[in-house]
Amino acid sequence: MKTRYFMGIDIGTYESKGAVIDERGKVIMTYSCPHVMETPKPGYAEHDAEATWWKDFCEISRKLIEDSGIEPEEIEAVGCSTIAPCCLPVDEKLRPLRKAILYGVDVRVGEEIEYLENTFGKEELFQKCGTPITSQSAGAKLLWIKNHEPDIYTKTYKFITGSTYLTAKLTGEFVIDRYTAACWTPMYNIGKQDWEEDLSLFCRRDQLAECRWSDEVIGTVTPAAAAETGLSVHTKVITGTADASAEAFSVGVMKPGDMMVMYGSSIFIIHVVENFTNDRRLWAGPYLFPGTYSMAAGMSTSGTLTRWYKEQFARDVAAEAEERGQNAYEELAKRAEDIPAGSKGVIVLPYFSGERTPINDVKAKGVIFGLNVLHTREHIYQACLEGIGYGIAQHFDVFEERKIETKKVMAVGGGTKNEKWIQIVSDICGREQKEAEETIGAAYGDALLAALSVKVFRTPDEVNEIIKIRKAVKPDMENHELYRPLKKKYTDLYLATREIMHRD
Repeated sequence: MKTRYFMGIDIGTYESKGAVIDERGKVIMTYSCPHVMETPKPGYAEHDAEATWWKDFCEISRKLIEDSGIEPEEIEAVGCSTIAPCCLPVDEKLRPLRKAILYGVDVRVGEEIEYLENTFGKEELFQKCGTPITSQSAGAKLLWIKNHEPDIYTKTYKFITGSTYLTAKLTGEFVIDRYTAACWTPMYNIGKQDWEEDLSLFCRRDQLAECRWSDEVIGTVTPAAAAETGLSVHTKVITGTADASAEAFSVGVMKPGDMMVMYGSSIFIIHVVENFTNDRRLWAGPYLFPGTYSMAAGMSTSGTLTRWYKEQFARDVAAEAEERGQNAYEELAKRAEDIPAGSKGVIVLPYFSGERTPINDVKAKGVIFGLNVLHTREHIYQACLEGIGYGIAQHFDVFEERKIETKKVMAVGGGTKNEKWIQIVSDICGREQKEAEETIGAAYGDALLAALSVKVFRTPDEVNEIIKIRKAVKPDMENHELYRPLKKKYTDLYLATREIMHRD
């Protein structure tokens, strides 16, 4: 019997990655390529859909096929994921009319958020959508295009997200998974698990993609797409999902009580819950399959903050490390090895691009607090890591307050390579974090979803059986007790400076 193969491709903030797996979930080959996130103005974050998303997809697909030696016809199904939610207007030929406005790291929609809240009411929106209007809300970004770029708005055939763009390029079908659609607040009705009937403020109903579940097969690769990607016209294409949910699936975050913390350019958290539960501080909605729900959260900067630190405070360290062929971030962590927990009183509010959850404040600003003449740049570096840790801990506090049990925490993403950072977060939160043996990420989850779609795995539980744990990071409870008052100071520092942050 011939081996069945499956491909997954994920488009991230700064990198795209692909994987081919066999029917047992074994990784045959991976390939990745970097790209840039464009920031044309402070608070803006954009991608070129054609030159980044589709170009990367085609490059990765061709590379995986050519170098693996697998025939295109042997790849039975493909799944893709992207950063989400994004808002991309396209014309009838699927040509982007502007660059895609990215997820919550793009905070341009302050006026639109205020308008929507005043028009519909905060409480009414929350009850209908299951989540507050924030910079994560793609509906607010669609409204921004309508308000600020009327010529583009008038020409738009469809308003879509990243995964929709890729699957439409592959099949000609416009679909969006329900997990991602729920982020198009306030256009998605959580009760109906579909778009609102009255969308007149935003666009026509036919300008949106159809809502589907993540593992549904939506079609096969068109001849035109096959010519560009190297895939076969017989390869099935699934709906796909967001990068975060694909990565969560890749490490076995599937059952109520399972939680993922993604350490990437931003922090993203997914907690699977038994029943639909909402909270103003977080994002609630469906998960990947019928009858599954999640509470999600995201901080605006994490890896982006450490990148900023490296470029502004430690260019010499990075240059020296690169000359030796070493990783600059590993060197930064090594130089901070002797900095004690708490960074001798330095606290960083990591709100360098506003903040998403749990404070949902697009006007929040970054703060470095508590400096004296004895502090070094290593203290500031560790305080950056700790600041992100305090923010993650605030989310655990919300779950505990809502009596949502957390049974398993999986740490994923490129940031897990920084062992110091993961240990700091475990210490601050007082929680064990596990890391999976397979660390490819969302692309692996995409490929597993593709295999699930054609019943190679009959249920998500069967997928979970093949996922192995590589390591567990246990908290140092002495450090945890030391961090308790500092976490409160972190919270109090934001509350004390919020009014100043909001001044123009």
